Amino acid sequence: MDEGRLVLSAAGAWPNLAMGRQRPLAHSRGMQVIQPSHLMRPARGPLVLGAVVGTVLLVGGIGLAWVTFATPLVRGLTPSVVRPAPDQMAIGALVWAVSLVAPPCFAIVGALRLGRVAAVVLHKPPAGAVAKSMASLPNDYVIAPSVTLPEGRRIRNLVLGPFGLALLSEPPPSRFTRRHGSAWEVRRADGRWVPLENPFERASRDAERVRRWIAAEEQDFVVKVHAALVTSDPSHSRTPTCAVIVPEQIAAWLASLPPQRSLHDSRREDVAERLRAIA
Repeated sequence: MDEGRLVLSAAGAWPNLAMGRQRPLAHSRGMQVIQPSHLMRPARGPLVLGAVVGTVLLVGGIGLAWVTFATPLVRGLTPSVVRPAPDQMAIGALVWAVSLVAPPCFAIVGALRLGRVAAVVLHKPPAGAVAKSMASLPNDYVIAPSVTLPEGRRIRNLVLGPFGLALLSEPPPSRFTRRHGSAWEVRRADGRWVPLENPFERASRDAERVRRWIAAEEQDFVVKVHAALVTSDPSHSRTPTCAVIVPEQIAAWLASLPPQRSLHDSRREDVAERLRAIA
């Protein structure tokens, strides 16, 4: 095993595609990106309900404002005598308080609700280092930005290529993390520092989880799993189980991995299909 690379392998087989159902090979279709299903298909029910409620509140607030200031309805509900009684004064104050407070409250809440719906519909996750380097990757790669293993662990940035599988782990930006010996902490939005899983250990454990997932599928084929930490922080140094690369080295590092000759085209397509199934 080359120093600085993680090559985790175990007995695991990927059966050939059934006869009559052969799919085009991965390399013949250009680079593929397996989009996570939870990003491609957001739940429609909450979005429709939120849009309806927000529209009703916004239109209702505008309508109440029009009734209050453009019609004599409110003036007709308030006492018109010169010296109103205390109960009449209370009723008049209540009418005007509701007339002045309800329209803007309804309109503001409705606009906020519609804004949240629009944010969900138009939201695009920030592009990480791997996403930005996709254009420089060869056409025979398959990239899975996010997959969820059967055990429930979400794994990000898996790349399938002639070398097998490569896991590219991206830690939080260095301005949000700090280290005390082997302990890591991350700063939350409220300014508090909370414990953070060691990025090197996380990458190694995630690669081991991927290896176990592959080994559980079949028993007569080996798929290599490599891991690397993608960071611009020069203070990080590689470990025996995880390489360290800067974002500009992603394509070169993947190209430097030794090809797995036993991973021929049909087997790679099988691996890609299994990645799609858990995306």
